[in-house]
Amino acid sequence: MGFSSPSLSSSSIRLTPSEPPCLYTNAKGTKFRYLISMAMPHNPSLCSQLSSAASFGGDSRIYRRRTTGLQLNPLRKPNFRVYASKEEFHFTHKNQGIIVGSAITVVLAVANRVLYKLALVPMKQYPFFLAQVTTFGYVAIYFSILFARYRAGIVTDEMLALPKSRFMIIGILEALGVAAGMASGAMLPGPAIPILNQTFLVWQLILSTLILGRKYSFNQIIGCLLVAAGVVLAVASGSNEGQMLSEVDMIWPALMVASSAFQAGASIIKEFVFIDAARRLKGKPLDIFVVNSFGSGFQALFVLLFLPLLSNLKGISFAELPSYLKSGAACFLNIGANTTGCEGAPLLPLLFISINMAFNISVLSLVKISSAVVSSLATTLAGSLSLSVYICAYSYLSTNIYMHIY
Repeated sequence: MGFSSPSLSSSSIRLTPSEPPCLYTNAKGTKFRYLISMAMPHNPSLCSQLSSAASFGGDSRIYRRRTTGLQLNPLRKPNFRVYASKEEFHFTHKNQGIIVGSAITVVLAVANRVLYKLALVPMKQYPFFLAQVTTFGYVAIYFSILFARYRAGIVTDEMLALPKSRFMIIGILEALGVAAGMASGAMLPGPAIPILNQTFLVWQLILSTLILGRKYSFNQIIGCLLVAAGVVLAVASGSNEGQMLSEVDMIWPALMVASSAFQAGASIIKEFVFIDAARRLKGKPLDIFVVNSFGSGFQALFVLLFLPLLSNLKGISFAELPSYLKSGAACFLNIGANTTGCEGAPLLPLLFISINMAFNISVLSLVKISSAVVSSLATTLAGSLSLSVYICAYSYLSTNIYMHIY
């Protein structure tokens, strides 16, 4: 039933609110919905014209050009994803971050291993000096970055107020790992060292269960036991004549395994620091340079205490240490008259230090967003890719250095 407007004639506009808006479907099945407001005049011939155009395969765009301002917009599928919950959104993006972080860590781990071998070409007489440069040099660099981030407001006072006892444990475990690894590495054949270092993952699984309360699946436990059985088999075969460890006392393989345990313990404590900091900081993520700076600082402190022992393990008496460090610095900078054989320095050592620092940052970032086990798996994967890359890089760089000299 229509009604008349008092200001308009009764025949000018007739509204029929009882009739629903028409729904147009063309020949291809695309639906167009027309929203007709109650305030707009109803045109009863509109639907019939559109329907007849659709039935004969007509194009709605032709009719749009003939009408006055009527827009026909298809119901298109949205180009964004709707998440069921906020937890699903964070879970999906966290997985993407872990994948990207793992890929970056693998690439940097390969580059780190390759550049370390290349850096030892000019520094072949001074590997102990290169190790001390990385240990003590990182302390100054990390704390400089930490100070800059504190001034920028990224690092807060609450982060700096975290208990330092955890960082002290990290430092002493890493220093003990270095000392035990250097002592046993000097007495073990080269092929035995990477085999014994496979226990690093086994120690991580054990310590994460004890410290973090993690639970692992049956397949993961079986894989861990297989790795342990392989290491035990390699060590046990050393008692037979002609085997890899036939002339080595059992204390040295045990010390290398202990070195892996110390390093694994340090990585698990780092993961525990991130988990505990999230509770103390009320969900705010801990900046990785807080962990890197204080952990490296305590590690350098304990390495300094162990320095007489470490130098003796490398065949350098404590009295000869100052002259050794002076000669190592001259070779590192490639200056002075007695630097024969140091070609390639300081470029190759500096490249190694830069990539090694980036690698350490990426590993800790991966620990922060995932776990210490995931970061060690990414590093282990890189070990199988390093040899071929090193051969290609060494061939290329050694050729260029030779052409530059001669």
